[in-house]
Amino acid sequence: MIKNLVRGSALSLALALVPLVSPAAHAAAPVAEVTTLADAVGLVKVTEEDRTGYTRSKFKHWNSGEDKSDGCNTRNEVLLAEAVVAPTVEAGCKLTGGTWTSYYDGQEVTSAGSLDIDHLVPLAEAWDSGASAWTAARREAYANDQGADVSLVAVTARTNRSKSDQDPADWMPPSPEAQCRYVGEWVATKLRWDLTADDRELEALKVYAEGPCEDTIVRYSAAS
Repeated sequence: MIKNLVRGSALSLALALVPLVSPAAHAAAPVAEVTTLADAVGLVKVTEEDRTGYTRSKFKHWNSGEDKSDGCNTRNEVLLAEAVVAPTVEAGCKLTGGTWTSYYDGQEVTSAGSLDIDHLVPLAEAWDSGASAWTAARREAYANDQGADVSLVAVTARTNRSKSDQDPADWMPPSPEAQCRYVGEWVATKLRWDLTADDRELEALKVYAEGPCEDTIVRYSAAS
């Protein structure tokens, strides 16, 4: 799995990179939307957030993953997909060796156990932003989403835990080089799952979209 959020300085170039699909493939999967970050931010609906009733257990994870036959859960499938150097897969999908790059802080990691799989838009934030009204099955699909390469990301435990359930108004990756990518992926995830934003979050996104990240391109497709 390759990180596939398209970035560039020209929307026309990004559009040119979107692969052509046959009618059958078109029917099988939603066509990706490609737009500027500023326009993508403008598509996010704004409402007040409400955490009433939230518990992490309402989002079942990790489940048996995208490939039900490989013996790996979602966490390990993401680790395998994002490895820079592939680990050895032993019985029970135990991973040994391997190398990863945690893009939040640019750190190279050589132990799978030192990584967290971060929900780019945290579970609590998703609950606040619309997931409280979902079925349990849809929340499970969200928590294990491998249909978009930006939904789940392997990062150092330190950065994931410093982030916690904060949105971009209160937390950004410590690596400046990661911040535009992060904002673009945050907005892509919100649009993919039709999640809302509150006023503070939206204003923070606009600051990046209209300033240092104005050339960022967002690519997303609606979750089934």
